[in-house]
Amino acid sequence: MSVNEAESKMDAIKLTDEPAQGATQVEGAKPTGKPAKKEKERKDQKSAAKQKGSNQSNAPKKKMGDTELIGITCKKSEDLAEWYQQVIVKGEMLEFYDVPGCYIYQPGSYRIWEFIQDFFNERIRKMEVENCYFPLFITEANLQREKDHIEGFAAEVAWVTEGGKNKLEKRIAVRPTSETAMYSFYSKKIRSHRDLPLKLNQWNNVVRWEFKHPMPFIRSREFLWQEGHTAHLTEAEAGKEVLEILDHYAAIYEDLLAVPVVKGRKTVNEQFPGAHYTTTIEGFIPAVGRGIQAATSHCLGQHFAKMFDIRVEDPNQEVKEGEKRNKLLVWQNSWGFTTRSIGVMILIHGDDKGLVIPPRVANKQVVIVPVGINVKTTDADRQKLYDEVDAMSRTLKSAGVRVACDYREGYSPGYKFNDWEMKGVPLRLEFGPKDSANGVVTTSRRDQEGGAKDTIPIPDLATAVPALLEKIQADMFKKASDEYAAHRKIVRDWADFVPTLNEKNVVIAPHCTGGECEDEIKKDSSGQIEGQEVDVRAPSMGAKSLCIPAEQPEELQEGAKCVNPKCGKEAKMWVMFGRSY
Repeated sequence: MSVNEAESKMDAIKLTDEPAQGATQVEGAKPTGKPAKKEKERKDQKSAAKQKGSNQSNAPKKKMGDTELIGITCKKSEDLAEWYQQVIVKGEMLEFYDVPGCYIYQPGSYRIWEFIQDFFNERIRKMEVENCYFPLFITEANLQREKDHIEGFAAEVAWVTEGGKNKLEKRIAVRPTSETAMYSFYSKKIRSHRDLPLKLNQWNNVVRWEFKHPMPFIRSREFLWQEGHTAHLTEAEAGKEVLEILDHYAAIYEDLLAVPVVKGRKTVNEQFPGAHYTTTIEGFIPAVGRGIQAATSHCLGQHFAKMFDIRVEDPNQEVKEGEKRNKLLVWQNSWGFTTRSIGVMILIHGDDKGLVIPPRVANKQVVIVPVGINVKTTDADRQKLYDEVDAMSRTLKSAGVRVACDYREGYSPGYKFNDWEMKGVPLRLEFGPKDSANGVVTTSRRDQEGGAKDTIPIPDLATAVPALLEKIQADMFKKASDEYAAHRKIVRDWADFVPTLNEKNVVIAPHCTGGECEDEIKKDSSGQIEGQEVDVRAPSMGAKSLCIPAEQPEELQEGAKCVNPKCGKEAKMWVMFGRSY
């Protein structure tokens, strides 16, 4: 499969509502998702289904997603779309639902979201942000109060037109975002400068009825997020918070998810509709060489304050007796972080065996698998081994480690190893009679090829395992960070722009920051321009501006021109461009 074909498939990913099930393949044995004694029954069922299918000329062809196909059966490098589908379903992160574009978050993924909530709540509470909740439904009149803002969501708004058996006199929108839902309340709540700052955040769901093919976590019709909305007396106060929130977002990715990001500011073309300016963190998916917007923090300025009449008297104005103070529009911010982060984490860390979950967000950080048990093992010896495993589990739990013990009967150790690897558990501990005799447990790291096996003395478990988990976390971040850095290329000349993109990179180039110039770059980097040398395997999509990096790679030379040869203007900033989700 060519790069072009693979990426086109990723763009138009259509995921079946028939999820794949089972465990991954084991070297020397093929696990079926059922004990060996059920194999004959499974084959009989498969044979019957095949016979039935032979009588149905229009029966769909069996494909990934059918239950008899087990494990991760394709390579990440060969078919990313199919690999991603299998990994999220077989790794028990997500299940399909009967409404296309909506998904069931299984405990494995929802636990990650809970860790993110805990991490972020702790930090915003120190900023005196309070959590709240606003309704899911927004009146059409309220939604339409801010035309420029809603224009960015208009094609994706879902509308309710009936309630029970009755048609509604006026349709009601399902929130795509909550600015218009919340700011009427802000207008009532804020009566004086003493009511400022007002800082509210809500953890909720939103609906954006995408008509493109959805991609779980990355682009779905319903997703989970937090949205913070704050009001301040001055622009300086608002601007300080915008950057503080952006730092917290970057910390979620880097400290929890082991995913590197680039902090920056969106160009005017790419900023949030209705915003004064937008700051962003931008990630990168090496498998396709594309950037991905990871989270945004916006200074809304006074635009919404004017629309919703959110004003206070100027507390700093000197007035004579009997005079009234001038009314000031407040300065507002909004900022949001979504479950897209889980998909980004999966795409970056996952491998051909399945998920690779960073220890800090893993539902189970360690799995203990008893080994060396066979038909000759006595019940007493088996119980002794299990008792030792239980004791180790209690020791680790007391040390704050999240542990699972795999006592499943009818499955080989190899089956269990691969099953837990597919689910991305960071560390496996193997314990058998020989380990017991030597007073050690054998370790196998999920993040390293071949498992990176070692041993830990049993008395050291309470300190050695947490330390090893932190080592895994740090190593995962370093690996991903090094890869992202290697794919951020400085480009000074347009002749190198498209070829560099085609090598699965993002480019940092001198740019005038003009909107029309950006549009031209996006068109001219799409591979559709006559005479432009473009890799035939490259995707047809053009490169858009991802951000103006906060850390500029170097000072622009005096008189440096915009990278776009048709522009001719002087460059103002280094801008990061890339093909993007």
